[in-house]
Parts: sequence; structure tokens; C-alpha cells
Amino acid sequence: MTGSGARWRGRTLALLGILLCAFSLRSAVASLSPVIDLIGYDFTVSPTVLGVIGTLPPACFALFGLLTPLLERQLGIERVTVLALLAIAVGLVWRGLAGESIGLLLASTLIFAGIGMGNILLPPLVKKYFPDRIGLMMTLYTTAMAFSTFVPPLVAVPVANAVDWRFSLAMWGVFALAGAIPWILILIRPAASRSLSERGEAERDEMPATGAPAASDDDALTGPIPTSPTTRRLFARLARIPLVWALAFTFGTSSTMAYVSFAWLPAIVTDLVGVNAATAGFMLSLFAFIGLPASLLVPVLVVRFQATRPLFIVGSAGGLVGVFGLLLAPIPALLPLWMALFGVVGVLFPLSLVLISIRSRTSESAVLLSSFVQSVGYIFAAVFPLLVGVLHDVSDGWTIPLLIVAGVLIVTFPAGMVAGRRRTIEDEWEHRHGSW
Repeated sequence: MTGSGARWRGRTLALLGILLCAFSLRSAVASLSPVIDLIGYDFTVSPTVLGVIGTLPPACFALFGLLTPLLERQLGIERVTVLALLAIAVGLVWRGLAGESIGLLLASTLIFAGIGMGNILLPPLVKKYFPDRIGLMMTLYTTAMAFSTFVPPLVAVPVANAVDWRFSLAMWGVFALAGAIPWILILIRPAASRSLSERGEAERDEMPATGAPAASDDDALTGPIPTSPTTRRLFARLARIPLVWALAFTFGTSSTMAYVSFAWLPAIVTDLVGVNAATAGFMLSLFAFIGLPASLLVPVLVVRFQATRPLFIVGSAGGLVGVFGLLLAPIPALLPLWMALFGVVGVLFPLSLVLISIRSRTSESAVLLSSFVQSVGYIFAAVFPLLVGVLHDVSDGWTIPLLIVAGVLIVTFPAGMVAGRRRTIEDEWEHRHGSW
């Protein structure tokens, strides 16, 4: 076998493992809030507990993003991937069996710990098994992640009504368990795994444009952070560069909008507009769906047309109009419009990832920039789902929480303009302090 067929031969298991892992990283986050009212018929889940659960994803992503490289060095990337997927699967089943809010909280913690590991592992897996198809594979797995973001809220309530909410929550564990199987098979065939990985390295070639970052950009964002003294010195410098903080706040705002929505959007539209649980789940799905075309279009618009600032303005303005539409005109007929406009804020997520690639000169600085931006961004995002729950409890309404969400978009606007500067972090440092 020659040509492209030879390049793909022997890598079917890795392809399935990557795509099923990618699907499992978002389905668990998006499947809970649409059925939370149904859970309430069996046991009480306070808004504060919901706020903590909403805060868990970014908090776990930040924590396990730091711990995963340590585990990977001890166990190997495939074993840690299996561990992550099994944690997700067990956590999903446990969440479906939960009999009180503490069990729901602990199960969610296990799930998000597994997802936090998976977030870190996917790019290196692509690099290891598909070094000649990095652009294509990143497009495939990010599409799988986007797909798994809007499908669960779409079907969660219908399944819960047809069976029960426990099955609706636990059924997503099947995908995580299925995703572990290809990696287990690869582990028991180590010689075959090595040969296909080595063959892929030997066949690395330039990828055609796919709307995803180029291979060199992907390389810059994978692998453990170097720990040389020079690297540590450069990492310390990042905190002194305004552009770095602008990127961090842009990424943090994107994550804040996503995790506040996953935690609270169904409850918000149910209370403000008076729709039923199924419609509320569909609205969350509509919000998430807008991110699918954004993930395909934004890299092209940024890299080819330098459209960073226009995209940030469109994303922020759309989010603001959606929020104020909910506040000022909570009418059922207008609800899809407000959700679609609010969903435009999803442009900020792929925008932030692309900027991490193009705002640095070298692979080393890109890895450091990615680590700094995502860690700060997820810490930033971890605060707001809990804050929204507390403010809802205190004010007994959604006006103040939604104004806070709008305020985040407004306050971050200057950061988006700074992030739009066509300069690298090295340029910024040299302009202010001399040689990088």
C-alpha cells in the first residue's frame, strides 16, 4: 500500500480513540443543567451547589492541566488517556446513581478531573500518531468537541422524559468507555503502536489549509513545558507583558461565558421566559451550536485576513445584545434570537487559541504562552459560575447575575483590542525592555 493509504494504515485505533476522547470531553459538561429541575423532584440541589458544580470544570482543568504532565512522564500518554476516560465514565455513571447533592458534586469532580487530563492529552496524541496529518486531525477532533457540546442539551430532557434523568446523565459514559478501548488495544500491542508512530514521524509532510492551525503551530502547543533555566526566565517575563494578560483575559472571558451558560442558562431562560425544561435544553444547544461554524471560520479569518479585532467586536457585541435581550424582552418568540446572538460570543474561544499560536515567534515561547494564558483564563472562569449562583440566591432573581455577565464582556473589551495588535510577545518585550 502506498500514498495516503499507507499513511493511514494501522492508525484506525488511534483515530477512533482520539475522536471518542474528544467527544467525551464536552458531553459531560453540557448534559447536566438541562435536567437539573428533574433531579430536584428526587432531591434538593441548591443554587450554591449548582454554582460549585458550574465552577468545577475550569477549576479542574487548571489543576489537572498542571498535574497531567507529571502523570504522563510516569505512566505514558496512552495509560493516562485510559485513566482519564475511565474516570469520566465512572463519574458519569456515579452521577446518574447519585442520591443526594454531595454525591452529585463528588461525581462531577471525578468527571471534570478526567476531562482536565483529556484536554492536555489530545494534542500530544495527535502529534504522536498523526504527525503527518496534524491540521486535519485537529479539525476533526475540535469538530467532535463542538458536536458534543450542542447534542447533549438537545436530547437530555427527551431522554429523561422517556426513561429517567439518571439514564439521561449516565448514558454519556458509554462514549468515554468506548474511547478507552482503542487505547487499551494499542497498549497490548506495543510493537504495532511504536511502528505506526515511527512511520508517521517518517512521513511528516506539509498539510494543506484546513481552517485549523498549521502543523508548526500545533507543534508549538504540544508536549511538556521545557524546564531549562532560560525557559523559566522567559516564563517569568510573561507576567510583565500587557499583551499576555490581554490574551489571558480574552481566553478567560470566553471560558466564563461557556461555563456560566452550561451551569445556569437553562434555569435562566426557564425563570425569565417561562419555557419548559425541553425548550430550555434546546436553547442551551442553540447557544453551543454557534461555536461549530466559528471553530471552522475563525482561524482562516485571523491568519489570512488579520480580522482579530473585528471578530472580537462581533463576539462581544453579540453576547451583550443576547444578554440584554433576555433582560429587557424575555419573550418566548424572541428567545431563539437572543440565544443565537449570545452564542456569537463563542467566536472568542477559537480566536484565543489561534492568537496563542501567532503571538509568539518560537515553539518554546508558544508553549509557555499557552500555559500562562490557559491557566490564568481558567482560574478567571472558575469564579463566575459560583458567583452567579450566590448572586441569584442573594437577589432572588437573574437581573444582577446577568448584569455581571454583561460587565465581564464590557470590561474585557480593552483586552480584546490589545490582543488585536499584530505584534508578538517577543516584540512587546523588546520594545519595553530590550533584547528578549
